[in-house]
Amino acid sequence: MKLSTELEFSTDRSRLDVSLIHRVLSDSYWAANIPLETLQTSIDHSLCYGVYQGGEQVAFARVITDQATFAYLADVFVIAERQGEGIGKALVQYILADDRMAAVRRFCLATRDAHSLYESFGFKRFTDVDKDRFMQIRRVTRY
Repeated sequence: MKLSTELEFSTDRSRLDVSLIHRVLSDSYWAANIPLETLQTSIDHSLCYGVYQGGEQVAFARVITDQATFAYLADVFVIAERQGEGIGKALVQYILADDRMAAVRRFCLATRDAHSLYESFGFKRFTDVDKDRFMQIRRVTRY
């Protein structure tokens, strides 16, 4: 499908449809049942990217970053009725072209089912060496 030229990309948090974002993320595999307060805190402390058409939000992503050495791409989605139109690809391209991301040395993400999308932008799966270096604390949360 052809990407609509009527799309508008914005990093203005005041334009975000938090209700829409909460609805979509609450039904996602990675943030199922996320409390609204938790979502709002994550938005407040991240670079947020919205995609709009006709004033309505159709996609979202956020980046957790120090804007110098590390970034983590999170919560990327396109609303169900607009999937397959290239909006997700355009959103990732927009994020990677953001001047604030230019100096970032390590840009990470986690996905269950979109590896080929992100690989097309240069993301690579962790190598065995990387797997031996990275560690995490994973807390069981209320959602």
